[in-house]
Amino acid sequence: MVRERLEDVVTRAENLKKNISNGVKGPTSPSGGGYAGAATQAPPASGTAEDAEDKEKEKLKKGLEGAIMTSKPNIKWDDVAGLEGAKGALQETVILPTRFPQLFTGKRVPWHGILLYGPPGTGKSYLAKACATEADATFFSISSSDLVSKWMGESEKLVRSLFEMAREAKPAIIFVDEVDSLCGARGESGESDAARRIKTEFLAQMDGVGKDSSQILVLGATNTPWDLDSAIRRRFEKRIYIPLPELEARVRLLTLHLGDTPHSCSAEDIRAIAARTEGFSGALAIQ
Repeated sequence: MVRERLEDVVTRAENLKKNISNGVKGPTSPSGGGYAGAATQAPPASGTAEDAEDKEKEKLKKGLEGAIMTSKPNIKWDDVAGLEGAKGALQETVILPTRFPQLFTGKRVPWHGILLYGPPGTGKSYLAKACATEADATFFSISSSDLVSKWMGESEKLVRSLFEMAREAKPAIIFVDEVDSLCGARGESGESDAARRIKTEFLAQMDGVGKDSSQILVLGATNTPWDLDSAIRRRFEKRIYIPLPELEARVRLLTLHLGDTPHSCSAEDIRAIAARTEGFSGALAIQ
């Protein structure tokens, strides 16, 4: 990155040198033609600045292209055990607006933000994978490392570029895993100015003045919703609790993960095992 920045600086310096040399060699006149010649060289300098800005935007977008999920995870709704309420809410927000747009007219609009919260290992990220498979939309999978940069002011530009890419590729879903690491409460002790600016830019892009949020869904997942900033929680209009799996969900989990593996377990054996795993999360029940 430092080498690329140095190359940009050298290119700008060479362009400025050419412009100055052309201005000096131009014809002069008593009426101040030398100044006119220098003035005629000003537009290329501004054009160079605009080109440099466009190049910077392209670099930011290329850095975020890795967050676009191009291949489907091949996880269906039926592969998610239990969580019928969460699946229904996601289907209503993700599937219905694209397949039945006539249902959302006038003031009836789908949610623009959904927060999945609950204990670890209960299937929040798995639900997001099912959304990526089932939805006919561009899916962005984002973590804090994708948006945090060591360069001053670049993190906010990355957040803005992310939402600009989502608006260009509508309908789009932006999934932020462990959103509490990115949008914690403002005013905490030890909070840096850069972290505060990221949160402010995220708030402005989610629900800011003049920002078009139609056909863009921000899907967040967290284990600690109380650590989120209150303004961020407000922008997640639908908040869905993902609990520990119940008995029937644990039976479904065991059946799904046994799959085609040869075994001698009967349905009664699987139910007995599921009954002994009360209080386990989905990940622990499989292990």
